[in-house]
Amino acid sequence: MTQPVKQHQGFTLIELLVVILLISLVYFLGLSGVEKMGAKPSPLTPLNLKSTLLKSHAVSKHATLMCLNNCRTCYLRHGMYGSFEVYENGIDLADTQAYTLNNRNDLVDLEYGRYKDDKICLLIDFYPNGSSTQIILKQKDKAYFLPAFFGEPKEVKTIEEAKDLWLKNNALLSDKGDFY
Repeated sequence: MTQPVKQHQGFTLIELLVVILLISLVYFLGLSGVEKMGAKPSPLTPLNLKSTLLKSHAVSKHATLMCLNNCRTCYLRHGMYGSFEVYENGIDLADTQAYTLNNRNDLVDLEYGRYKDDKICLLIDFYPNGSSTQIILKQKDKAYFLPAFFGEPKEVKTIEEAKDLWLKNNALLSDKGDFY
């Protein structure tokens, strides 16, 4: 007695397309939201302030970051004349003091004024070319130099060291003619 030979049949093209469609649907409905949640910017600190805002595309044109309440609350304004909106991501700028240098290269504590009856503790402009306001920030036992153009922010121990970095940075920029 001979047994019938079973033929192995593969999937049809329509069955394969249905499986691919179902897998794609599950991915787009379920997993795409997980990726978006994971791409949240890190909290703003003096060392990552500029890079975080640039990476998050929050600064695609001129923008201004303004912080109030001893730098515990920050607002971001897109464009020159837009309205300030609460910066929703984390902020680690508490008790930050901002400094600049005057025309005699003396450190000057920045006084920005008030916004809706709250004292402004930090105000930084960001420009489309990737530059920003050059500034020195101080928090507790650390100081930070945030250059306007090139280079990364630097952490130092004192605001005097940050001032020295500012002066060296300005000297490098003013010597740009030496390269031609």
